[in-house]
Amino acid sequence: MALLLTVILVALIFEYINGFHDTANSIATVVSTKVLTPRAAILLAAITNLIGALWGTAVAKTISSGLVDDKIVQTAPEIIIASALLGGIIWNLLTWWFGLPSSSTHALVGGLCGAVLAGANGSWSAIIWSKAKAGAPWFKSEGVLYKVILPMFTSPIIGFILGIIVMSLLYLIVHSWRPSFVSNFFGKFQLVSAAYMGFSHGTNDAQKTMGIICLTLIAATRAGTLDDAPAWLHFLRTLPEAANSIPIWIKVSCAITMAMGTAAGGWKIIKTMGHKMVKLQPIHGFAAETTAATVLMAAQSLGMPVSTTHAISTSIMGVGCAKRFSALNLPIIGRILIAWFLTLPVCCLLSYLIARIWLGK
Repeated sequence: MALLLTVILVALIFEYINGFHDTANSIATVVSTKVLTPRAAILLAAITNLIGALWGTAVAKTISSGLVDDKIVQTAPEIIIASALLGGIIWNLLTWWFGLPSSSTHALVGGLCGAVLAGANGSWSAIIWSKAKAGAPWFKSEGVLYKVILPMFTSPIIGFILGIIVMSLLYLIVHSWRPSFVSNFFGKFQLVSAAYMGFSHGTNDAQKTMGIICLTLIAATRAGTLDDAPAWLHFLRTLPEAANSIPIWIKVSCAITMAMGTAAGGWKIIKTMGHKMVKLQPIHGFAAETTAATVLMAAQSLGMPVSTTHAISTSIMGVGCAKRFSALNLPIIGRILIAWFLTLPVCCLLSYLIARIWLGK
């Protein structure tokens, strides 16, 4: 029982780190354009993250029941989930230290897959790779391929292209406006786009940890871990059906924890995204935030745990390209892309090794 409670605590620590690691996703552009001070921007992000985290459960359901064989998790639920979380935490802290906006989403998914593989003695059948629905388009299918890997490539591409389109349309609209009026006008509207970005970030990122906690409790319930739990812990009893209905205490605890992490800030990543990738004005920040938030909301409605980092980063790149291609800092972008591609396999390997050692295999 103590180990189970420790796993839930580790999950909330991951959520807290996710909050300050990904704060830049919500506020980098609004800070770099000087529309808000860093303190005010973090407050806005924390509030909108909190509201967004309580909105919907599609992503949480995917994490809790759509990516791995929960029968493998039942063999040692606390060790497997803790190993998955530790792999993601190590990678998040490492990339935060170097100021690289990597994906907490893929860190967690990679960690979960690696830990489950360790529990299944390396059997790849423990991963739900694909589960296509007859007659349905690919984006409504289940499994790691459809819910994680394909969106990992399509969402950044969509963000990049949509960023170019939105920014190009805005240039057509404002080409005859005075520069000072453009800055003042979009400075006000960027408050709306920043709030939209924070909300969409909450709807996607907080739900990943909700799903992990729910998966842990489902496995623990089936394994009988909670049979002798004291009366004051009866709220932890999560039946298998909970995969389709995330308990309210899980939603609230994850939402508040993520908001607290967001409030702590992540200044190294904010500096990379807001200042080093491309020089932004309020109109560019508005375009990038609106584009990325729309991509995230569409993915969330389909239960896809896509990367907030990927969405906003490529939206900023698209907006920069619409301005001029030379506006992009290609060396910085190259470092970011390397971190993106390494996240999933490195976290899978880290969690696999942690779980193997812990399980004594």
